[in-house]
Amino acid sequence: MRKGRPAKRYVLPDPKYKDTLVTKFVNSLMYDGKKGIAYNIFYQALDLVAEKTNEDGLETWKKALNNVMPGAEVRSRRVGGATFQVPTEVRPDRKISLGIKWLIRFARARGEKSMVERLANEIIAASKGEGAAVKKKDDTHRMAEANKAFSHFRF
Repeated sequence: MRKGRPAKRYVLPDPKYKDTLVTKFVNSLMYDGKKGIAYNIFYQALDLVAEKTNEDGLETWKKALNNVMPGAEVRSRRVGGATFQVPTEVRPDRKISLGIKWLIRFARARGEKSMVERLANEIIAASKGEGAAVKKKDDTHRMAEANKAFSHFRF
């Protein structure tokens, strides 16, 4: 028998900006429990963003995250032996986590020398509506749009 859903865990706000979203981002950025290093990378990246764009780094990062968060996605659903890609709305908490994961993943895939530079440049690109993370969001939306015919299989 299935039990109830586990209790939602809440993270503490970060020390510099007092924002829980920053802590979630840093937790995803972190490797091997090295949270201090992850915080340093994030804060230095925001400083670099502020230096390059002459705008507030945190605001640019939030704008970038909003540009990366998807509104719709496809989920596999088996109906009568066939698997359909059914478009669904993305839950708000999943929107945030997908946006964070994509921003970090595509920052790591960039070619700059340090992670600070990679993350800063990906944030700048995403805030302008460019970059690989925004392309991933657009691809996800396009896939959902293409499979709109199967939306009646929604669960």
